[in-house]
Amino acid sequence: MSITISSTPKQDGFRMPGEFEPHKGTWMLWPERTDTWRLGAKPAQKAFINVASSIAKFEPVTLCVNANQFEHVRELAPESVRVIEISSNDAWMRDIGPTFVKNDKGEIRGIDWGFNAWGGLEKGLYFPWNMDTYVKQKVLEIEQVDRYDAQDFILEGGSITVDGEGTLITTEQCLLNGNRNPQLTKEQVEEKLKDYLNVEKIIWIKDGMLDDETDGHVDEVVFFVRPGVVALSWTDDENDPQYPVLNAAYEVLKEATDAKGRKLEIHKIHIPKQIEMTEEESEGIDVARGSFGRNTGTKLACTYINCYICNGGVIIPAFEDPRDKEALQQMQALFPDREVVQVNTREIALGGGNIHCITQQQPQP
Repeated sequence: MSITISSTPKQDGFRMPGEFEPHKGTWMLWPERTDTWRLGAKPAQKAFINVASSIAKFEPVTLCVNANQFEHVRELAPESVRVIEISSNDAWMRDIGPTFVKNDKGEIRGIDWGFNAWGGLEKGLYFPWNMDTYVKQKVLEIEQVDRYDAQDFILEGGSITVDGEGTLITTEQCLLNGNRNPQLTKEQVEEKLKDYLNVEKIIWIKDGMLDDETDGHVDEVVFFVRPGVVALSWTDDENDPQYPVLNAAYEVLKEATDAKGRKLEIHKIHIPKQIEMTEEESEGIDVARGSFGRNTGTKLACTYINCYICNGGVIIPAFEDPRDKEALQQMQALFPDREVVQVNTREIALGGGNIHCITQQQPQP
């Protein structure tokens, strides 16, 4: 049974664990939206299967699909991947799925945030998103995990990263955007994050990467490798349009201390050449009035930082770029006790995100 709890996680002693803490499993959604994914989403589906299969070598994966795709996905996915029916409008489980919290006894609960497709009717990426809004509750009911109702607060999982010890990093560009929670001040947004994620210290980076259609999600910029240690998107080229943004993020993180008073150890991971949508790729996408335009030459933010830490493994993107090998070596050095696996995810990047955006961890009780 899953009941809705009227208090907050902080009041009840629940916190959001770091992604590097042990998982019970990973949740994903299936891509089929033809105004996001080209060629009827078939190339993206192949990439999603590769990501799901890679994670499934380390921990249980549940892939949620619309009813009309169940047979197809069940045949396609390895038997180690659980396939279940959950309706959704698109496939970004990081932002559409619940945020799980945990207490010292190992009890797990979930937060059901509000969702408005990254900006609502004015600046959102598609319409409607009515099925997406119920994905969190459905996941929690399937897992019989009690639910905190935070529907009054728009928040996507890709906009936050936590160390599990009281520190959260986010961007002003996303969380203070007028298309998310315009009625709230910065202080009120902080209060909400502290109440629901049980953090004490919030480090604000000004902007996310350029050409990130989600209004600057932090998961394109930085993540916690472990408490006190972060990996940061970087470029050495001062003429690169991404340089000012990433350098500004570095300056903030360099001066910051976490909730425990520690200075952060920062590891710079050089970004690949940024993807531009080709004419062929653009022509494969259905045009819809309410969707984000994906035209020839559309630039899409790309980084190895948009990766996923799982039990004993780290799944990172590859772009058929000369930087791929260097990123793999750096990540492996950062995670000596985990196997780093690289998956070619250009097709996911064309949809506007990457591996972190399509996964959501459920902590181990």
